[in-house]
Amino acid sequence: MTEEIIIAGFGGQGVLSMGKILAYSGIMQGLEVSWMPSYGPEMRGGTANVTVILSDLPVSSPVLNSFDTAIILNQQSMDKFEPMVKPGGMLLYDSNGITRHPERKDIRLFCVDATAEAAKTDPRIFNMIVLGGYLSVRPFLKTENVVEGLKKSLPERHHQLIPLNRQAISTGMEIVKEAL
Repeated sequence: MTEEIIIAGFGGQGVLSMGKILAYSGIMQGLEVSWMPSYGPEMRGGTANVTVILSDLPVSSPVLNSFDTAIILNQQSMDKFEPMVKPGGMLLYDSNGITRHPERKDIRLFCVDATAEAAKTDPRIFNMIVLGGYLSVRPFLKTENVVEGLKKSLPERHHQLIPLNRQAISTGMEIVKEAL
């Protein structure tokens, strides 16, 4: 099993954190892992993406030109990475800010309205709702490992937010839907 993932959006959306949590989760599950972030000099608002590879075999290179899964959080990322999803792969996106929805027919498309859902409670959980949507569609990582990955990636001063983030993951798992 090998899963090659790109997560892409704006800085400040939790793109790199989502990737780091997936990477830690994979390590805790005994998988080989690669985590390679890419971002501009801006702190927030600039583009950001992260490549995560989870595999039961050694990872030979973190550099990828195509992906099994793309998690897309803005239109610029949709334009850039939709063509890079392998035929038969999956694209998961948050519809907020998307002006041109994915058009490919050779991949599975899923939508999770994480922005709208996070606005109801706490905007900081946006990325965990998206992550929950991903975990619902690709359930090969155990939820308890994801929570442990969350603990590893969050600074200890924010550990009181873990129950809120755990609930956000559950919410994402419930609201993700296949896009037609």
